Amino acid sequence: MAYKKILVAIDRSSQAEAVFKHALDLAEKEQSTLMLVHCLNWEPQEMMTPYLGLGTIADVDLYGSRRLVQQENFQKDLEENKGWLRNYAQQANDHGIAAEVSCQLADPSVGICDLAQKWGADLIVIGRRGLGGIKEIVLGSVSNYVVHHAPCSVLVVQGVATPSIELSTTATPVTTDTK
Repeated sequence: MAYKKILVAIDRSSQAEAVFKHALDLAEKEQSTLMLVHCLNWEPQEMMTPYLGLGTIADVDLYGSRRLVQQENFQKDLEENKGWLRNYAQQANDHGIAAEVSCQLADPSVGICDLAQKWGADLIVIGRRGLGGIKEIVLGSVSNYVVHHAPCSVLVVQGVATPSIELSTTATPVTTDTK
C-alpha cells in the first residue's frame, strides 16, 4: 500500500527525533506529504475558591489575573511548539518532502485520531515510551489509544532505551609486597 499522507505525531520527548526520522525515511520512499502534529493538553484550572470566602471584588480580581496569566502562558507554549514543529517541517522540505504543521489544543489521543480523519491520513507514525504495568494504567498510553481508534494504519516507533549502568561484581586483585 502506498502512503501518500503521513501524519507524524510527535511530542517534546527525547524520542521525537527517532519518530520524525522514521516518518521522513518512509515519506522519501513513498513520495508522501507529512503532517507534523503536536497536541497541547492544556486544561484551564478550575475557578479558584476565594481566599477570603466572602466573594469580594479582590477575589474576582485575583481569579481574573490568574486566568490572564494562564492564557498568556498558553499562547507562549503554543508559539514555541509551532516554531519547534516548523523546524522539523524545514528539515522535511530540505529533503524534498512537503510538510505541514498543526499544533492543537486537545487530548493527544483523541486529537491525533481526529486530525488523521479530517486530513485523510493514510498512516500515523507515533512513538511509544514503553511504559507498562502501573505506569501505563496511571499515565495512559497515547500510542495504545491511537492504535485502537485510528482511521488508518499506525506505525509505532519504539522508544529509545535508556542505557543502563552495569555494576561490576569482580574485584581487582591486590598484590602485597612481602619483602
